[in-house]
Amino acid sequence: MQSFFHKIRHAEMRLSMADKKIEEEKHRSEKIEETGQVTLDKNNKSQTIHLISVIGEVEGHDNLSNNSKTTKYEHILPELAAIEDSSDIDGVLILLNTMGGDVEAGLAIAEMIASLSKPTVSLVLGGSHSIGVPIAVSTDYSFIVPTGTMVIHPVRMNGMVIGVPQTFDYFRQIQNRITGFVCSHCKIGKGRFEELMMETGVLTKDVGTILVGEEAVSEGIINETGGIKEAMTKLHGLIDKKKKREKRNKE
Repeated sequence: MQSFFHKIRHAEMRLSMADKKIEEEKHRSEKIEETGQVTLDKNNKSQTIHLISVIGEVEGHDNLSNNSKTTKYEHILPELAAIEDSSDIDGVLILLNTMGGDVEAGLAIAEMIASLSKPTVSLVLGGSHSIGVPIAVSTDYSFIVPTGTMVIHPVRMNGMVIGVPQTFDYFRQIQNRITGFVCSHCKIGKGRFEELMMETGVLTKDVGTILVGEEAVSEGIINETGGIKEAMTKLHGLIDKKKKREKRNKE
């Protein structure tokens, strides 16, 4: 009789564990669908990596149409704060396929990523254009796939523009903020970056430059060409180095 009840309890425990696993997978899928984020913790290194995707257009203070794929900074910023505060997260992987978007929101995300104490790696997939450039270079190490692109162009503004000197001064200030951030987080110099930004012979309907894969690396904007394998390997390596350094400091 005891053996019978033991089997029942064992079966109930297995069902409970199965239900818990299903619930976790459901929550995981919902989080990916809603925010493009997921926690990766099934690797053989026992390291927990949080993945954040920056896709479509970086949304600012105004909501974009429902037909547009967007990255909402009100989702990203609290998540980055939670990552920094969590002892469970070891590193962060940023996947980028963005056309750019709001300057203030993009710079806010880039500054938050750059200030994290956790190891960070970015991977540019389809493209990381405009304000996506500061986000791509804000990590400790950056990758771009061979077919990935980056568009560098001057800042622009929608809506009414008043034709007075103060407006152009304001534009210059915004541009200097972007240029300063990018050049302080990668190897390209300010002069060369502004030269690429003001190029007139590359884009047919715009001022600026488009860099493809290895070109972004040779210009010193991105560290290396590679895909998800290389990005994950690099991030695991950075996490290992950080843990060894912390261990030595404790001894």
